[in-house]
Amino acid sequence: MLILVLNSGSSSIKYKLFDAEERSEKLLDKGLVEKIGGRIPGHKEAISFILNKIGAKIEAVGHRVVHGGDRFSRSVLIDNDVIKAIEDFTELAPLHNPPSLLTINESRKILSNIPHVAVFDTAFYYDMPECAYMYAIPYKFYEKYKIRKYGFHGTSHRYMSGQAASLLKRPLNKLKLI
Repeated sequence: MLILVLNSGSSSIKYKLFDAEERSEKLLDKGLVEKIGGRIPGHKEAISFILNKIGAKIEAVGHRVVHGGDRFSRSVLIDNDVIKAIEDFTELAPLHNPPSLLTINESRKILSNIPHVAVFDTAFYYDMPECAYMYAIPYKFYEKYKIRKYGFHGTSHRYMSGQAASLLKRPLNKLKLI
C-alpha cells in the first residue's frame, strides 16, 4: 500500500511516500516544495507538482495537522465534519491550520477516491489531566477563549517515546518520560 504523507506550511510542503506493505514502512521518496506563492503559485500547484514527480498509484494520504484542539484524541479519516473542526481551531493555530486545510482540500479534489487521514500533533496530549493543562488564570479565560496547554509536536513525541520503549525493551506505559 502506497501512502503519501504531507506536512504543509504556509510557503512549503514536505512529503514522503511510503510502501506500508506488511508494516515495512519503506521510504520510497521524499521531498520539499518551497516558495509556494512564488515560482509555484499555490498549494494546488504544489500538490500537482508532487503527484507528477512521484508518479505512483497512491492508495492513502496522511496529513499532519498541528491543532486539533480538545476534540481529536487520535488520527481520523477526513470528512466535511473534520474539515469544519480544523477550520474552527484555526484561531488557535492561525499560522499552521490554514495551510493544512489548503493542502487537504486540494489533495482531496485530485485524489478523491482514496482515504485521507488527519494526524493531529495535539492528539498525543489529549489525555493530559486538567491540573496539567490549565494555566493559573481565571477559569473564564479557558471557557471563553480556550486558553490552556494543548501540547505540540506530539507526532514526534509519540514516535520518539515508542522508539525509546523499543530500544529499552520496556512497555511504553512503564517508562517515565519527560
